[in-house]
Amino acid sequence: MSIRPSHVLREARLFVLASAACASCATARAHEGLVPPDPGRHDVVWTTPSADAHGSVPLGNGDVALNAWVEPSGELVFYVAKSDAWDHVGRLLKVGRVRVALDPPPPMDAFEHALRLERGVLEVRYGRGAAAVRLELFVDAHHPVVVARVHSPVPRALIATIEPWRTAPEPVPQADISDLFEDRARPNSLRGEVVIAPDQLLGEAPAGMIGWYRWNESSPWFDEVVRVQGLEDYFADRPDPLSGRTFGGLLRASNGRREGPTRLRAQPASEQRLELFVATEHPSSPSAWLRAVVQRIAATDAVPAAQRDRAHADWWRAFWQRSWIEIRARDEAGAADAAVVEQAYALQRYVTACAGRGRFPIKFNGSLFTVPWEGRFGDADYRRWGPGYWWQNTRLPYHALSAAGDFESLLPLFRMYSTETLALHEFRARRYTGHGGALLPECITFWGGSFPADYGWTPFEERGTDKLQESGWHKREWVAGLELVWLMQEFFAYTEDQRFLRETLLPTAESVLTFFDEHYATGPDGRWVMTPSQALETWWDTTNPMPEVAGLQAVLERLVQLPSTSTTAAQRARWLRLAELVPALPTRVEDGVELLAPAARFADKRNVENPELYAVFPFRRVSFERANAALGLAALERRTDRGHAGWRQDELFMTHLGLADEARAGLVQRARNTDPASRFPAFWAANYDWTPDQTHGGVLMRTLQTMLLQTDGDTLFVLPAWPDDWDVRFRLHAPGRTIVEGERVDGRLERLELTPTDRARDVRRPTAASR
Repeated sequence: MSIRPSHVLREARLFVLASAACASCATARAHEGLVPPDPGRHDVVWTTPSADAHGSVPLGNGDVALNAWVEPSGELVFYVAKSDAWDHVGRLLKVGRVRVALDPPPPMDAFEHALRLERGVLEVRYGRGAAAVRLELFVDAHHPVVVARVHSPVPRALIATIEPWRTAPEPVPQADISDLFEDRARPNSLRGEVVIAPDQLLGEAPAGMIGWYRWNESSPWFDEVVRVQGLEDYFADRPDPLSGRTFGGLLRASNGRREGPTRLRAQPASEQRLELFVATEHPSSPSAWLRAVVQRIAATDAVPAAQRDRAHADWWRAFWQRSWIEIRARDEAGAADAAVVEQAYALQRYVTACAGRGRFPIKFNGSLFTVPWEGRFGDADYRRWGPGYWWQNTRLPYHALSAAGDFESLLPLFRMYSTETLALHEFRARRYTGHGGALLPECITFWGGSFPADYGWTPFEERGTDKLQESGWHKREWVAGLELVWLMQEFFAYTEDQRFLRETLLPTAESVLTFFDEHYATGPDGRWVMTPSQALETWWDTTNPMPEVAGLQAVLERLVQLPSTSTTAAQRARWLRLAELVPALPTRVEDGVELLAPAARFADKRNVENPELYAVFPFRRVSFERANAALGLAALERRTDRGHAGWRQDELFMTHLGLADEARAGLVQRARNTDPASRFPAFWAANYDWTPDQTHGGVLMRTLQTMLLQTDGDTLFVLPAWPDDWDVRFRLHAPGRTIVEGERVDGRLERLELTPTDRARDVRRPTAASR
């Protein structure tokens, strides 16, 4: 679905606001406060080349991303990805692959391959002393261009080669957006294997350039999905989000000469510059796409290359200064654990920044950094669970972004789930349930449709009274809308952006709440009886499931607390009325101990989640400082499913309940759970999803943050779950456009500074007794 002009302006304005918020915070601290640590302490440095893409490092500007490595030949290779490179069946594809060689080859008697975090650059050094050759690779932070720079004391030619692997029509089984392998009859028009068309090389590229593209000429898959799901009326006057989508790249080099459609050669020189311009246009055609890319190149060239390079480095320096965490163990035994956690946090934040500012949200199952796998599919386009968005997974990297001050990276999430698709969620609710509000399924495509494997292939018109999806895994798992609103409320609390509140948060909240208000009837106690329902994917037969109940309570409480100047009397009266309808948090008794329950009534267990603890995280209805903390502690102790990998959130439950040592133990285990096949230390194991697992890294980041700082309204809890034998220096963000800086030395908080300073009155230091 294309963005309408008003949405473009709105999102551009939000991006500017988020960036300005970060800039103002950095400026406020430019002359005082704690000195940020050197990001270079976490540089990833290797002294031997890599065999293949499993030895790659990530680079990116938030939208265009690379897996880059140097092979034993000394040649640089990189995969190119982009957040909106969707094919005709909705798979998120790699854009392509490029190889860069030097002639004569650089010396390999000494070699260093270093990811320089401070500048977001891969720096490769070949040889020793005055004969050393230096190569740098980065994705411009402000422009859709990949830049390679070479400095050689001996003039060398540069040869860039496009290496396509999608070169012939290829049948791909089970390409209905997700590899769930569910046996559901497809309509006649989609039976059999889906054929993936090859990429196209540019036969007539602009002078001195080579390039390639991929064009979705049509998408019968989309047309059939829309028909089956009963969405034809909605899309009657809206563009097909897949057909006409065109993406690819154009390569050029200083003094470059084309040597065929895949090879570009730059004449020998001591300084070389190679640029790859990457673009997606929709709707478009190959010729229109090429014109758009040429125009984009001209716009980029209007800024001198040296100025662009400086601006890129400045962006990354500001990124590392606006928040950071530096851990120091007070004993040698704990030093290694502290170091691995600190590095894991920094590298995960870097990976998120490399892929988190694009057209669409971060893909939880590999982000933009998937590499070829030797299993069912042998190329870098494959990812387990497919290219769709599962809310329970997608959300996890986003909970850490506000505290890090990385507000701009939240915008793609809000854009896809609300700005561009709220009307579709409302249409779906009316069509499937007969009432108003927004129905946000657990699993959606980037354009808002349900997964075909979930909804099923029985056409909407041929169904009986039950129009909801056929799959029971998340048929009535409806916490997504509530947690989306919760994240929007976090964004507003931190940025205080009144226009975002008025134009995005409140319309989304009102629509999500309307769905629940009109869907459930009240019982004898005057509260909703929320059944039929389910608690996540785990309990399929419930009444009053904890995630939705806790989410409703939390969202409504924050709405009611909004300043009266930002809301109307009618809105506040409605929210108070709805708050009276929400059931109490469900509890149960086990061995005479009361604890949180998955639902007031629950049966038919199918998965291994802990829905009862959603009252602890994400919705913070139960926490260490509240009178009901014992309910959460008892539920945590008696949980049957536990772990410290992937989307499991045990460490976050622990930090919110004040369990410092337990949280640290889980965090250290998580930080060490890297993919054994990958060389980069923050390419996490696949766990439940795919490598690099972004749910895993998202939980890691938020856990470390909440060990240091938690908030509830205006209250700032400092070091609420911090282990006694770790010292720390940190800078984090908090609601009210606040920056919190602290330093703990020898077990004592020696320094705590807040900007603005009057926020010091809101600081609380939890004691052991309160935890």
